[in-house]
Amino acid sequence: MINLTGKLLIAMPGMGDPRFDHSVIFICNHTSDGAMGLIINKPAEDVRLSDLLKQLNIEPLPPHPDSLVYFGGPVEGARGFVLHSQDYESCLQTLQVSDRFGMTATLDVLEDIAQGNGPAQALMMLGYSGWGPGQLEAEIAHNGWLTTDATPDLVFDANEDGKWSAALRALGVDPLGLSASAGHA
Repeated sequence: MINLTGKLLIAMPGMGDPRFDHSVIFICNHTSDGAMGLIINKPAEDVRLSDLLKQLNIEPLPPHPDSLVYFGGPVEGARGFVLHSQDYESCLQTLQVSDRFGMTATLDVLEDIAQGNGPAQALMMLGYSGWGPGQLEAEIAHNGWLTTDATPDLVFDANEDGKWSAALRALGVDPLGLSASAGHA
């Protein structure tokens, strides 16, 4: 079995599921039991971090953080996840994904961000993307996804509109040259 933990999935054209069209997904965990990831390039409509902090009664210190909130995937859309740089660890629970990335889904990470004590780099997501045993591998085999290494530049610094193209270019693939159908030799 391949282990894609800490890698990026890049949706191929013709994916078939509009929720994942042109998606780039950071894989937080991948085992024989399935996979869990977060879409890193689809901002949620009409939701900002300041809105979430207000809803959760978290009072931020000035300057108030007001970054984008992303649609992490179609599963548990009201649940929050923060994908962040490795310089932060929650006192409650942080999943150490790799030597560069961590993921925290407890409220204290938002409290720390609001107080200026959070990670240096972070993306806030609502919902996640999940796959059952063997499902992701089958989707890759059917030309649904390409995979590449996750770098902080791709995950945190690239403009969300350009992450899909940037991830493809990291593989040496021209986005204009992709086909929606797989070839068989």
